[in-house]
Amino acid sequence: MNNITNTPESEQGASPAQRCGLIAIVGRPNVGKSTLLNALVGQKVSITSNKAQTTRHRITGVRTVDEAQFVFVDTPGFQTKHNAALNRNLNRTVHGVLSDVDLVLFVVEAGRFGLDDAKVLALLPDDKPVVLIANKLDAVHRRAELAPWLKGMQERRNFSEFVPLSAKKEADVQRLFKILKPYLPEQGWFYDEDALTDRSEKFLASEIIREKLFRLTGDELPYTSTVVIDKWEDEGELRRISASIVVERDAHKGMVIGQGGELLKRIGSESRQELEHLMDGRVFLELWVKVRSGWADSEEHLRSYGYE
Repeated sequence: MNNITNTPESEQGASPAQRCGLIAIVGRPNVGKSTLLNALVGQKVSITSNKAQTTRHRITGVRTVDEAQFVFVDTPGFQTKHNAALNRNLNRTVHGVLSDVDLVLFVVEAGRFGLDDAKVLALLPDDKPVVLIANKLDAVHRRAELAPWLKGMQERRNFSEFVPLSAKKEADVQRLFKILKPYLPEQGWFYDEDALTDRSEKFLASEIIREKLFRLTGDELPYTSTVVIDKWEDEGELRRISASIVVERDAHKGMVIGQGGELLKRIGSESRQELEHLMDGRVFLELWVKVRSGWADSEEHLRSYGYE
């Protein structure tokens, strides 16, 4: 006869409770928020470029590590210099994100803190834990100089944690997960274990095209340019995508097309290659350039182009 003993679950080594929480990534433009989000998720879900204000939407990236699910919300860099409808829209997005989250990552460049950083810091809620992320640590040549800088930062706010890192180093990213985990509430996961983002393939396609647009035009093209997906058809493993690059002036249209159409071809080629890698299939991409004067200062245009 088998001898069966009932052992309490606590003595059997019960699995740890699931944790899940919303984490906002905030900071002035160009401190590396999108690069950090992509590193945390493990795949590109937010575009990066040297042009200020690349991120315009509230982008959710998801990463599940053991029993903890981290739901990251990338935000636009808070706008302090312009008052167009686009910038007001971006700032509303930042405020909306901050009211919903469990934890805030305030990203600054290690060793630097300017007026725009201070303006963002002043907006952070008092009732949320805020972790100071000193990004681009690899660009600091003399680490000893960080000590007085950190002391000054601690005087500005009682940060829950201080994490110096380089978003490009995997070891730093893994260390950050361990630091953030205790701040997540004990509750069930919001997404499946293998989820990476709540954004659609169509949205990611428009963002990738916009990234190539900004990277290849440099500082000449104003950031008030956007990308709209006009047509999307799936034919087996092939995706047929038609998209419009929307600019404000005829002169900007010429910049995007380039001499003999060469720049537009390059934007299309680099976008297609990245889309094929992301979607693991063939892509036929057709790009057009359209002029819509004043779109960035029109609430109606902003809604029609998918801004919240």
